[in-house]
Amino acid sequence: MKQYLFTIILTATVTLVMSWVVWQLSLRFKLYPGIRERDVHTTPTPRLGGVAMFLGIAAAIGVSAANPFFSIMWVPPQTMWAVLGAALLIAIIGVIDDLWDLDWFIKLGVQFLAAGIITVLGGLQILSLPLGEMVIVSSWLSIAVTMFAIVVVMNAVNFIDGLDGLVAGVCLIANGVFFAYSYILTRDTGTSSYFNLASFLAAVVIGACIGFLPLNWSPAKLFMGDSGALVIGLLMATSAIALTGQMSSSAMDPEEFGRSQLLGAFIPILLPLVVVMLPLLDFGLAVFRRMRAGRSPFSPDRKHLHHRMLDLGHRDRDAVLIFYAWTAVISLAVLLMYIGSREDWPGQYLPGVAFGVVGVAACLLVTLLPTRRAPSVPTDLPPTDPSATDPSATDPSATDPSATVPTPSPENR
Repeated sequence: MKQYLFTIILTATVTLVMSWVVWQLSLRFKLYPGIRERDVHTTPTPRLGGVAMFLGIAAAIGVSAANPFFSIMWVPPQTMWAVLGAALLIAIIGVIDDLWDLDWFIKLGVQFLAAGIITVLGGLQILSLPLGEMVIVSSWLSIAVTMFAIVVVMNAVNFIDGLDGLVAGVCLIANGVFFAYSYILTRDTGTSSYFNLASFLAAVVIGACIGFLPLNWSPAKLFMGDSGALVIGLLMATSAIALTGQMSSSAMDPEEFGRSQLLGAFIPILLPLVVVMLPLLDFGLAVFRRMRAGRSPFSPDRKHLHHRMLDLGHRDRDAVLIFYAWTAVISLAVLLMYIGSREDWPGQYLPGVAFGVVGVAACLLVTLLPTRRAPSVPTDLPPTDPSATDPSATDPSATDPSATVPTPSPENR
């Protein structure tokens, strides 16, 4: 555990320092785009935080190569080099897109290329799923399924990047839960290079998010942009595949850990999906919504989940905290189910279910109750000026159809 804590601290420190450097350089050389129609922020803000996050991640991977504790991940070394190379490729294309807005088809092609590097060169593939004896027989099918899964998670994480601190905080919580799960699972099932890789990547993402949050918290000085969100999504997908896709059904024998057949079969694939549930939900709804309207699934709009939270009346920061709560409740509920059955708690996974039910009810309550309300206008006071009864006094368009009053553009990022 000490080595993982060291990895988190190292990644967080490098990311924090480089975030400040990137922020200063971006302001000095005006490396930031203008305000877009769908943006929430009203001040031009640099979007190159992903550069700092990648540098923190690269530093942690480099140090791990010289750390005997992580030597098992580097034998053979091509997996780690493939992960680093794919992350570098995504970071580069993300920076280009953050500065000049690339066509979505080019970005998607590069994403599949990065996924192919991890899948083919790195050897990380979904070979089996711990659902009975389910095994993917065809190597080409395994490669295609793995690449598709990586690209979906990358875009899902990127899609929720719309409020200050949202992606960094959600991914911090999700990977914290996933790290606890993978660490316990590795300890229970014995040493494995894939299991250690999953825990290491989760720790690296935790550190990158911790180091980036101080400059990304509302009001944000720096955004992670596509270069950060896509890299985080890439590592999250890779760690989940390293843990679940390489896992044999015998390694997860329910009888060995005293779990019920149902829980033992579904927990290994349920928790990796749960930790990215909100991004996947937003991604799925966005793709369905846009394709139904005859548009590209990657065309931007102002109907993401965080936009709907703002429309419900929540302040930006409160909406972010509500997303944190949803992520924590659902992820921890599944983790408690696993721990309860593993430790033979009374009721086994029922404590986790109870925690989830109470937590979801609380999250629904705070989600549906807006944190701000429109100011009430008294209607029983007599008018004191002509504009109170005559709209033409202040609105020229009321009497002159050719006159128009400018409307502010939507403030959503």
